[in-house]
Amino acid sequence: MYENKVVRIKLKHGIVEMKPEQDYQEVIDKYTKEGWRFVQIFAPPIVGNGYATFYDLIFEKVKNV
Repeated sequence: MYENKVVRIKLKHGIVEMKPEQDYQEVIDKYTKEGWRFVQIFAPPIVGNGYATFYDLIFEKVKNV
């Protein structure tokens, strides 16, 4: 059996570009070192302004029973 973890990375929108509040590669490195396996990055449907407001990083690891 697996347990899952979802880490939300909020995006800041500037005039020309959007920037994540955290470096997602550093977040992935952090959790994989803790034994989590990176599964997927999920971007939600685009909102009215034409931009996503966050990314979700999805991790899993074997659950200790």
